[in-house]
Amino acid sequence: MPARLLVLTAAVTLTALVAAGVGLTLPDGLPADDPLGGPARFGIAVAVLAVAQFARLRFRSAAGMVSITWGEAALIVCLYLAPAGWLPSATLLGAGLAWTVHSLHNDRRPPLEIVRIAASLAAASALAVSVTSALGQPLLAPPTPRLALAVIAGSVTYLLVTAWLGGVTLGLRHGVPIGPPLLAALRGKLLMFVGNLAVGLVVVALLELDPRWLLLLPPLLWLLQQTYRYRLRSDQERRTWRAFAEATAALNQLDERGVASAAVTGALTLFNAELVDVDVARADGRWRRYRGDAGGQLVDREVDPPRPSEPDEDELIRPLTVGAAPVGQLRIRFPRSAPPAARERDAVAAFGDALAAALHDAATHRELRLVTARSSYEAVHDPLTGLANRAAMLGKGDQSLRQLAHDHPVALLLLDINQFKEVNDTLGHAAGDQLLRLTANRLSALARPGDLLGRLGGDEFALLLTSVPVLGDRAAPMAHALRQAREIAERLAAPTEVAGVRMSIEVSVGVVVADAGTADLTELLRRADIAMYQAKEGGGSVAAYDSARDAASTDQLALLAELREALEVDDQLVLALQPAVDLATGAPTGVEALIRWRHPRRGWLSPADFIRPVENSEQLGAFTRYVLDKALGVAAGWALEGLDVPISVNLSARSLLDPRLPAEIADALRRHQVPPHRLVLEITETVVMSELEVIDEVLATLRSMGVQLAVDDFGTGFSSLTFLTRIAVDELKVDRSFVIRMADSPEAAAIVRTTVGLAHELGLRVVAEGVETAEQRIALTELGCTSAQGYHFFKPMPADKIGAVLGSLRDSAESNVFRLRADGAS
Repeated sequence: MPARLLVLTAAVTLTALVAAGVGLTLPDGLPADDPLGGPARFGIAVAVLAVAQFARLRFRSAAGMVSITWGEAALIVCLYLAPAGWLPSATLLGAGLAWTVHSLHNDRRPPLEIVRIAASLAAASALAVSVTSALGQPLLAPPTPRLALAVIAGSVTYLLVTAWLGGVTLGLRHGVPIGPPLLAALRGKLLMFVGNLAVGLVVVALLELDPRWLLLLPPLLWLLQQTYRYRLRSDQERRTWRAFAEATAALNQLDERGVASAAVTGALTLFNAELVDVDVARADGRWRRYRGDAGGQLVDREVDPPRPSEPDEDELIRPLTVGAAPVGQLRIRFPRSAPPAARERDAVAAFGDALAAALHDAATHRELRLVTARSSYEAVHDPLTGLANRAAMLGKGDQSLRQLAHDHPVALLLLDINQFKEVNDTLGHAAGDQLLRLTANRLSALARPGDLLGRLGGDEFALLLTSVPVLGDRAAPMAHALRQAREIAERLAAPTEVAGVRMSIEVSVGVVVADAGTADLTELLRRADIAMYQAKEGGGSVAAYDSARDAASTDQLALLAELREALEVDDQLVLALQPAVDLATGAPTGVEALIRWRHPRRGWLSPADFIRPVENSEQLGAFTRYVLDKALGVAAGWALEGLDVPISVNLSARSLLDPRLPAEIADALRRHQVPPHRLVLEITETVVMSELEVIDEVLATLRSMGVQLAVDDFGTGFSSLTFLTRIAVDELKVDRSFVIRMADSPEAAAIVRTTVGLAHELGLRVVAEGVETAEQRIALTELGCTSAQGYHFFKPMPADKIGAVLGSLRDSAESNVFRLRADGAS
């Protein structure tokens, strides 16, 4: 028993003894001719008070078992039958007798606990009779309204004092606030308290009228007791099942700790337990215990596997299994005053089954996460060296290139170990693997932050340098890359020991330097491979890529001839259409037409594979007309479906040198019956680098026709503001490199913010390109950007799919599509 509870017991016991002693010294007030006499009346009072405690009802609360009795009814009857001063001592004896019998048969309470209960009831009765005596003298007095109010006031006092002492006791014993057990006792006792008042007053009235009427009371009192018991049980069952549903629902977690914590918390609440242990068996054979007590503390630690043991009378142990597989063990310790009954055993069994399933699901989910993480890791890492593999190198490399400005120089170093086959053949494959790991470790130590290092397979390694210094000298990036390559070759050549043999790792390094926007990593690897073989053939360790020695450059001539054939058929050059959406409403604001080449021999080619040769050839005009015709044909189909969505076509800067371009575009618009404002021509800022009058005349003519102009890749050029003062446009498209980097780069975010603000000031629409994440979409919305396109919304799709997508966006949008022209915006 806690020290504070001992102090409370001593104080209450002393109060009860003092009240009993003082009460017995007071005048009894009995008439001289009393037929029963004082001893008989005292004995009757003791018996009545004892019977009232025998006929108890019990229910569980958050801090233990709460007992409610017929104490108020007995108090009212005893106030009529015996002098008020005798009741504290009679309560002490009667309650002590009743609770001793309870303890011997059921509760097995320690003697000190019985003393505390009897003393608490005696102290409560002392205060109750004091209140009653101050308002009236009910001894052998006929019931009157005034006396009824007096005994009711005394009964209320008795109820509040006993409930308060009970709540304080439970609070001190279990370390919880006294409010919950106090409210639980009052809520459970309310109905019975009203019945106690009625029974007590009825008994007094019958005693005054004719005591023989009391023979009719036992069946009625038994029926009333059963009613109370049913009501309490019903309320408790309802609360229990509600708590059970909440506790089992809380087990729906995806990790072991979450499930076990929810189980401990739920079991403490559900079973009003003193202590809950959840032991979890892990796949590696270890066990972990999660323990919680009534004070709300939760701790976990590793433990030995639990041994089979017989639980104590006040605890339940439930093995947790799923099928035949053990997943843990649940142990619940109940208060000694409220040991578990059959009902608790059934509930613990059901709760344990739910917990076992939840722990099994959490373990399965954990294994699935590990397998997924391992598979994801193995999919992008070389199993021998831990470096990025070829697939990851290509994917991450292209992503790095897209995040850089188009004219930012990058360098790729391709390394091949010389005489690696001889090492394998002479020392064995284990030695070859050791050599590869050693090379990977040395390269990792030489790589700088931001560089991308990977093993392509065999004895080939690639290192992508993205932090190449940008200087005025165009030869500086290559000089820097060559210095890096020579330093790496020298450091790798430092003597080392492989399979007990001292050797030097000599490598051949191919170096290629290019602007980030001019080639993807596949092309850079191809060029670096050519340079690497140049190094091997030349006898040196490092060689730079020489386009004059690249046989693939002659392939461009064949590519242009094949393009001429593709323009004459209808199934090779196809459109891939990517919608732009309004960030506020989700409505489609436009569609960009992107060209793809379904080459019969080379497979699918992206614009990066053929646009540059086309722009430098005489086929640019035919190619431009072909793409415009395809795009306007698709837009005409939208009109039949009631879709008024503009379509954007990229226009080469060289096309603007052709004064016949506006007439050709006007003819195409008439043939397809597409209004001019539904065609948007995207031009780049490089147009401003040439101040030829023909460009300004062509653009002005297109504007006068009603065709709209958009600036593609805005912010990457050198004269953005000058460009806008020269040429009136309708839309600015923020380059994807700024959108991708704006979360991590203050400079990129500033460019996006400035572009949006500038567009608003000039009355232009602004569209963000390359939006790939929800975070980027939110950031653009907060910056005031109105439209965006990218993989976060839609990937480029075939022409036969775009109509349904646009219709769905239009129908689900909160408002109609915004027009691109500022003067038509709504």
